[in-house]
Amino acid sequence: MPLIAFVSPKGGVGKTTLAANIAALIAARGHEVLGLDLDPQNALRLHLGLPVRDEEGFLTGLGSGSSWRAALRHTPYGVSLLPHGGVEPRGAMELTRLLMDRPDLLVEPVREMLADPHRIVILDSPPGPCPALAALLPMVDLSVVVLLADGGSASLIPQIADGRFLGRGTLATRAAERSVLVLNQVELEAPLSAAVLDCAQATMGSRLLGVVARDAAVAEALADRRLPVEVTGSRAAEDLSLLAEALLGRLALPPPGAARGHSVLTDWGMRR
Repeated sequence: MPLIAFVSPKGGVGKTTLAANIAALIAARGHEVLGLDLDPQNALRLHLGLPVRDEEGFLTGLGSGSSWRAALRHTPYGVSLLPHGGVEPRGAMELTRLLMDRPDLLVEPVREMLADPHRIVILDSPPGPCPALAALLPMVDLSVVVLLADGGSASLIPQIADGRFLGRGTLATRAAERSVLVLNQVELEAPLSAAVLDCAQATMGSRLLGVVARDAAVAEALADRRLPVEVTGSRAAEDLSLLAEALLGRLALPPPGAARGHSVLTDWGMRR
């Protein structure tokens, strides 16, 4: 029943890539995982192996009266997925207005998803503030904030630490207490990257959940329609696996039951 949100105050940081890989890794360990895509880019479905031309989705169907189960897709990685759905700019604006006026249209289905004690919901949010994330924020058990190890991200770390990037007031403060940071594309041999990592460690302390190394294998895997964690010998794949373990440890989840169904990750020996 935990709700894990992958968020970032800026785009282009690899947030969707991390969300997809962590969802697949947690599913490979025997947990029931449901991915929820709140980002109008509708990209989570591509990372998890759905066809490019499949543009039906859950968020774009809000207000139609359809059950969220009707929009559910099953992926090759053992993750059930509710894609955002394809949407034009005008449609995205209308959806934003709808969620601002009727947040219950999203809150009630997600509350139903979380009612299953064995299900972990992982959502991928668009960069920056949005009404969908705002509506679900009180329900989020852990926010995973993704930044790059660059100068622009370093300037945002203090906002991550005190929750200002999530808004102002008591709700933002409480959400900040449930937030952890992940630095993506870290190069220890690069002085700036190492300095940003030092800054993150000093500012976030134990709330720095992990780092993912810059690795050419990530881009190659994405171009080949594979998840980076499938690349043998990849530094990023090892970091992602460690990140999944740290995330499960942070949530203190009970061991999963018997593995259900088949996943392409079974061959990794991660199924229990």
